[in-house]
Amino acid sequence: MRQKVPATTPPDRARLKLRKPKKKAAGIPAVASSMNHGLSKMGPLKTLKTLKMVNQQSGFDCPGCAWPDPEHRTTFEFCENGAKAVADEAMKAHVTPHFFSKHSVHELASLSDYELNRKGRISHPMVLEKDSSHYTPISWDDAIQRISRKISGLSSPHRSVFYTSGRTSNEAAFLYQAMVRRLGTNNLPDCSNMCHESSGKALGATIGIGKGTVTLDDFNHADLILVIGQNPGTNHPRMLTALRDAKHNGARIIHINPLPEAGLTRFKHPQDYMKGSLTSTSLADLHLPVRIGGDAALLKGFIKTQYDSEALDLEFVKDKTVGYEEMASSIANISWDAIVRDSGISKELILKAGSMLSQSSGTIACWAMGLTQHRNGVAVIQEVVNLLLMGGHVGRKGAGFCPVRGHSNVQGDRTVGIWEAPSESFLSKMEQGLGFPIPKEHGYDVVNAIRAMERGDVDVFFCMGGNFISATPDTLRTAEAMRRVELTVQVSTKLNRSHLVTGKEAIILPCLGRTELDQQSTGMQFVTVENSMGIVHRSEGRLTPASPTLRSEPSIVSQLSHELFGSEEFDWKGMSSNYDFIRDLMENSLDGFDQYNERVRHENGFALPNPPRDSQSFATVDGKAHFTTHSLPDISVPKQHYVMMTLRSHDQYNTTIYGLHDRYRGVHGHRRVLFMNAEDMVERGWKAKDSVDITSHYQNQKRRSETWLLVPYEIPKGNIAAYFPEANTLVPLDSTADLSNTPTSKWIVCTLDAPKSSTGEEE
Repeated sequence: MRQKVPATTPPDRARLKLRKPKKKAAGIPAVASSMNHGLSKMGPLKTLKTLKMVNQQSGFDCPGCAWPDPEHRTTFEFCENGAKAVADEAMKAHVTPHFFSKHSVHELASLSDYELNRKGRISHPMVLEKDSSHYTPISWDDAIQRISRKISGLSSPHRSVFYTSGRTSNEAAFLYQAMVRRLGTNNLPDCSNMCHESSGKALGATIGIGKGTVTLDDFNHADLILVIGQNPGTNHPRMLTALRDAKHNGARIIHINPLPEAGLTRFKHPQDYMKGSLTSTSLADLHLPVRIGGDAALLKGFIKTQYDSEALDLEFVKDKTVGYEEMASSIANISWDAIVRDSGISKELILKAGSMLSQSSGTIACWAMGLTQHRNGVAVIQEVVNLLLMGGHVGRKGAGFCPVRGHSNVQGDRTVGIWEAPSESFLSKMEQGLGFPIPKEHGYDVVNAIRAMERGDVDVFFCMGGNFISATPDTLRTAEAMRRVELTVQVSTKLNRSHLVTGKEAIILPCLGRTELDQQSTGMQFVTVENSMGIVHRSEGRLTPASPTLRSEPSIVSQLSHELFGSEEFDWKGMSSNYDFIRDLMENSLDGFDQYNERVRHENGFALPNPPRDSQSFATVDGKAHFTTHSLPDISVPKQHYVMMTLRSHDQYNTTIYGLHDRYRGVHGHRRVLFMNAEDMVERGWKAKDSVDITSHYQNQKRRSETWLLVPYEIPKGNIAAYFPEANTLVPLDSTADLSNTPTSKWIVCTLDAPKSSTGEEE
C-alpha cells in the first residue's frame, strides 16, 4: 500500500539570519528583487517581454492581487509581488512525466513548499493510482472520462465537492458553477470562505451589498484613510501608490495593526528614480499597535469619540439609516477602562485618532484578514460600518468601505456564482439564464467540506486551482479527511502539497496560466476578472504556453461537462471554442452583466452596479443602512498563554513561497520563526533564535508544533505571530467566526515550551 504521506512542511534546513527591520518599503531593493526573480526564472528577454505586459490594456491581469488598475497606466504597471508572481508562472523549469517517475509522492513530501514550487510548471495530465507511490501519465480523454464516470456513479451529487481558488477567471468560474449546479449540488466552497467571508456577511446585512463601496479615484479625494489589520507593503504593494498619492493630496492615514509594517512607514515608488526623484513619502500619520483581538474595543473607542464630539451627519443618519439610537446607547455604556484594557491603546492616542476622524469630510476604511479571521469577525467589521455611517461616509466622493481582496479574481468568482450559500434571487436569475433546474439547498463551505470528508460523506473532491491542504486550517485533521476521499482532482499550474496528500486516487490536470496564449478553435481568447472595487475588465495572455499539452480552465470544464451531460441544455463542449459564448450565457444569468461582450471590450472595462456607492441606496429589507449593536468580545486568556496570529512573509503569495526572506521584517533564510515581544522573552529567560515548541489550545484539544526560532519584535505583550502555511497546523478547524464560519487564523491561544537550544547566526 502507498506509504502515508506527511502533510506538514519539513523542518527548515537553513540557518536563520536576523537583520534590523526595514523602515521603508519598495525603492531600489524592490527593483533588485523583481529583476532577480525574473532573470533567474525566465531569463532576460522573457523577463522584459513579460513585465511590459502586466496590467496593460492589451496584456494580462496580474495574478498577484486584486488591487485595481489606474486609468492612465505606466509602461511598467506592476509591483515587486506582481513581478514575483509572473516570473513564478512563466518560469522555464518543468515537472514532466519523467520527473514523476523518478520521485515518489513520499519523497516529494520531504521537500519544503519553496522547493516544491521551484520545480516548475506541470506539463502533462498525471494520475496517482490507488496504493501507488508514483504519479504516471494519463491522456486528457482518459482523465476526463475517469472523472466523469466517478461523478456519474455517485449515489448523490452531494457526495462531491468542487473547490475554487481566486485565480480562476470569470468565464471558467461561471461555467464551473453551472456544471456543478447542473449536477445537482451547491457544494462550491472557495477561498473566500477563509478570507473575506466575514466582510461579505457584515456588509451584506448592513448596507445590502457584500462588497466595498469605493473607487480608486476616491483615494485622491479622501481626508482620512484607515488601514486596519492589513499589510499593504507585502500583500498589496500597488496599494502603496494610491496611499502615496492620497498623502500628496492632503489625506491623513491611520494604521491599525499589532505589528509596525514598513509599507505604512515610508514608501518609495521604484519608478520615481527614472524621474530623478530620490525622496520617499512618509505614509501613516499614526500607528496604533492594537492587541490581537482588540480591534472591536478600539473601534468602539473611535465611535465613542464621535458620539461625544457630536461628529454626526444628522441628515444622513435620519434619512438613510436605522438602529442608531440603540447603537449609541450601547457605546455610552462602555467604559474607557474597558476600551483601553482590551485594545492595548491609551485613551490619549484613541482621542487623537478620534479627533482626526471627527474633522474628516471623507473617510475610507480599508481592512483585510486582521479583522475577518476572528471569532467576532463579522461583528468587528460592522463596528467599522457603524463608525462610517455616523459621519455619512458612504456614497460620497473620497469615502466608503474598502475590504482589500488578495486573489486577483476572488471577488469575481463570487459574483459569477462560486457560492455555496446563494440567495434565492440569485438562484432564480441563474436558473432562468441557464435554462435548467438548479438546487436550492445550500452546500458546504470550506470548513464544512472538511468535516464532510472526515465523516466519509465525500467521494469526489475537485479543486479548480489553489493548494487546499496548505491553505486550510488544522493541517493534520484536514489531511486525514482528504485521505478518506475516493478521488481527488487538482487543476493546477505548479506542484504543491495538495498533489501529495490526496484521496485514494488522484488526478492532476495541468492548465494554462494567466500569462499564456489561449488558442481555441475559433482563435485567440481572452478572459475577464473583477478587481477589489467591482471593475470587470479583460485579461489576455501573451506568452507561449509552458507545454503544448496544457489546456485552459474553461476548456477543461466544458469537456468534463460534455462528458457528464452531453448536449441536453446547450453545447457544453462548444462553449470553450469561443469565450464570447460563455459571456453571452453569463449576461442572461447574472444581474449587472448587460451587453457583457461589448462593455468588457471597453478600454478599462466597466463597473458593476453598487447601490450604496452609486446612489446612497441600500438593498436591505427596509432599504436603509443598518447600525448594529455588539458586546465587547472576551479576549482574556489564562496566564502563561499567548495569542498567536498567522501572517505572510514578504517572499510569499498566499501558500506559494517564492523565497526564504522577509526583507521588511529582517528575517532571512528561515521560515519557522516566532515573532515575540522582547519583554515577554526576557520574562521567560529566552533570547533571539532560541527554539520553542508551540501548543495551541481549543475546547480541551491540543495541537503541537515543534522547533520554532524566536525573533524579538515590536508586537504587543502577550501576542505572537508566525508564518502560514507552516503554522496552520495549530489553527483549530472548529474555531471559526460567528456567521461566516471563517477559521480564526488571527486568534490562536497558545502556550510555549521551554527552549531547547539556540541556532542561527547573528548579523
